[in-house]
Amino acid sequence: MFYKYTDIKNILAEILAAKKDVGGVKSIYFVGCGGSLGALYPARTFMQTECADIKCGWVNSNEFVHMTPRDFGENSIICLACHKGNTPETIAAAKLGREKGAAVILLTWLEESEIIPYGDYVILYSFDASPDHLAGDIDYAGEKTLCALSVAVELVNQTSGYANYDKFQDGLGRINTIIRAARKQVRARAEKFAEEYKDDTFLYTMGSGASWASAYMESICIFMEMQWLDSACIHTGEYFHGPFEVTDANKPFMIQVAEGSTRALDERCLAFLRKYAKRIEVLDAKELGLSVIDASVIDYFNHSLFNNVYPIYNHALAEARKHPLTTRRYMWRVEY
Repeated sequence: MFYKYTDIKNILAEILAAKKDVGGVKSIYFVGCGGSLGALYPARTFMQTECADIKCGWVNSNEFVHMTPRDFGENSIICLACHKGNTPETIAAAKLGREKGAAVILLTWLEESEIIPYGDYVILYSFDASPDHLAGDIDYAGEKTLCALSVAVELVNQTSGYANYDKFQDGLGRINTIIRAARKQVRARAEKFAEEYKDDTFLYTMGSGASWASAYMESICIFMEMQWLDSACIHTGEYFHGPFEVTDANKPFMIQVAEGSTRALDERCLAFLRKYAKRIEVLDAKELGLSVIDASVIDYFNHSLFNNVYPIYNHALAEARKHPLTTRRYMWRVEY
């Protein structure tokens, strides 16, 4: 049976009721590969920050299969993201979940795929399937990242209670307007960025907190996979513990400045870059309008904002470099 993101509350209620007789839910694992793993990071951060009673893991699918946590079993939930449902490592992790008696939640885009039979609950998320993801007419509240985050929020609220639950739901109601406005806001800036960086051979991305993985995804999925550029994602909290030694006037940095708890980390980084670097592209969540979301939950919405603004930059860069985002030389082309 397939579900919409609006069904997540009922899904968690059903899982918790089913697990009651075996001791309840004691752990949840968010599992995927590449961009799908990155999309699950805000959910992991929410659990780590807001929940004291349920263990949470955020693990690459292949590692999960080969190094399965000892506690994983009938008292667990495994929430897997698999875009087209055909990633072998994630299929293996879902199958393992079934074998171990865990409740298996699948987040995917397609109704028919290899992974579907292994899901107890299959949530079909929103996805912009237009060329270069530029249509911008999807329901962002129902995309992969916020579906996983809603799983975490419902789990906490239905077990120990979440004081900011209503404020989180209000944030979900606002995110569409925020993202659509931000995408329009950066369009001219993205064209300028593309002209400036089209001849570079590497780009650094930077971020922190619940949105760190959006910088990670931009690095590995866009700059490396889709543009064949050398890239590294630097956590702004780690920048001053080694990476800042590469900083000079020629190095290009793309830095996210989040709203919420870790903004101070990002601002410290940005201040240093503005002093010693010359080539900096800044995505500031405050400037992009995220501050209308309540401060108690704003941390968890930065990722969705940044991740949906990046496509405007990515399209412009691909056009300027004459390197389409669909170009691959290994992925889906050779055996691996």
